[in-house]
Amino acid sequence: MLPIAVKQDSPYYRAKLPIGHTRTCGCPPNHLNCLSPKEWLQHQVGVWRVAYEGRDIRDKALHPAAFPIALAKRVIALFTHEGELVLDPFVGSGTTLVAAQDLGRNAVGFDLQEKYIDLCASRLVRNGLFAQQVAVHDDARNIPLYLYPHTVSLIWTSPPYANLLNRARRNKSRRERKNEQLGKVEQYSQDPRDLGTLTPEEYAGAIGDLFAALLPLLKPNGHCVVNVADMWWEGRRIALHATLIAALSARGYELKNIIIWDRANVVNRIGIFGYPSNYITMGTTYEYLLHFQPC
Repeated sequence: MLPIAVKQDSPYYRAKLPIGHTRTCGCPPNHLNCLSPKEWLQHQVGVWRVAYEGRDIRDKALHPAAFPIALAKRVIALFTHEGELVLDPFVGSGTTLVAAQDLGRNAVGFDLQEKYIDLCASRLVRNGLFAQQVAVHDDARNIPLYLYPHTVSLIWTSPPYANLLNRARRNKSRRERKNEQLGKVEQYSQDPRDLGTLTPEEYAGAIGDLFAALLPLLKPNGHCVVNVADMWWEGRRIALHATLIAALSARGYELKNIIIWDRANVVNRIGIFGYPSNYITMGTTYEYLLHFQPC
């Protein structure tokens, strides 16, 4: 039986994980997922809204950028079958693992920070549903050491956004600027391996190379969905979603769809950003879900 958490002292550390990756449902071979026609229609629109629930991590002291379980479940349900394997290279607080567990999918997540692996484990224990879920304390660059080629049905992740969080917060987009986040640096770590310490220019090459190494793990008809927002840096807008599209497209991935995650229903007390002299769309109210498949 695989442990929930794999760390350096584990016999599974940098070894192949005996984790399930084949369908356990009764769906026809040519079906994309286990969804009913009615459920499929709900996923068809290109703009998604989801709500938070009680199990979600919303305390930024625990994790600065956790997405809702409902968002992860929607992606996983759309692009996998029961029993298949989901990979999150930047698992953070473990939301992907919880969502996969809810849906009867197996999942593996990786993170550089041991505190996040411990958080993943605690959430999975509380969830208490049956499925194989493993949180690994290791660099995402080492993922090929753990998984066999052509076993992953879905790569789903929200990677670090270059050095977006690696500076003191100004809270310009918030109506109440003087809160507990003002002046804080929310970057996950200052580990030089952390993609969140890189400039946007360095980030493009590093994220592209990482996903190139993951490509052989995907099944031939597998899917890769990346959640990303654009960013402001030194007075200019960085189209990070375009950077990711270019980086992955140059390394064997084909862009299939772009979904907008409309976050307006979950963002509280938005400030008047740019008023009265500069119009800027509020990046905190929407993000991109970039859907790729192997070329």
